[in-house]
Amino acid sequence: MTGDLFAQPASALALTCWDPAAWPVAEGWQGLVNGFLASEAGLSLAAFVSARIAAGATVYPPAPFRMLALTPLARVKVVIVGQDPYHGHGQAEGLAFSVPDGVAVPPSLRNILKEVRRGAGQDADVQRPGRAPSGSLRAWAEQGVLLLNTSLTVEDGQPASHAKRGWEVLTTALLRACSEAPGARVFMLWGAHAQALQPVIDRGRHLVLTANHPSPLSAMRGPTPFIGCDHFVQANAWLAKHFEQEIDWLGNCHKTMA
Repeated sequence: MTGDLFAQPASALALTCWDPAAWPVAEGWQGLVNGFLASEAGLSLAAFVSARIAAGATVYPPAPFRMLALTPLARVKVVIVGQDPYHGHGQAEGLAFSVPDGVAVPPSLRNILKEVRRGAGQDADVQRPGRAPSGSLRAWAEQGVLLLNTSLTVEDGQPASHAKRGWEVLTTALLRACSEAPGARVFMLWGAHAQALQPVIDRGRHLVLTANHPSPLSAMRGPTPFIGCDHFVQANAWLAKHFEQEIDWLGNCHKTMA
């Protein structure tokens, strides 16, 4: 599969078979991915996903390793941890919290973009004239933001349907690799699921930011509300301190309407 896949209509975005050879990854990830695929956990996961597709299940996204294709290990500056891909038709595109352009922005992502605008001093609830919200976070990924779900596939309408099937072995290893690689990074852990992964991260070297999940059920609740957390502002301050170029978070909040 190539990048052209993601220019297709959202209705085409589903996994048709288990074929990791068709899911390219960028420099720095291949050895780790290959080791997982050859492991007992990887082989078990392959059998499970293949069986579900053969049984007629609609599985998303079409390229589970897309975040690894867009963000090489050596370029990772920020890691944002999600749970599993969106399970709605045409929503999942292989990047945590992201949806393809033209797809309605889900509630959690709407709160993420709201916090980006708030942190930038913009009115969080007002869209600029002639603009509409874009839910694609590809621009973030290309700047070094690893958008990592802990489970990389899901079935249509069935949240967490592929959780605890083996993906977590790989994604925990990916998170550990980000922690152990040279340099200082920012890890954003929203909600209890993501925060359970803190022991994998070297807190003495990296900035670990925690808050409630951005879903409408928890974004405004204590003890650490997501709205008002200033994570995007803190991340850029940390990157600037460590001689890294800051992330253009705001540029992803809007796209020109046709």
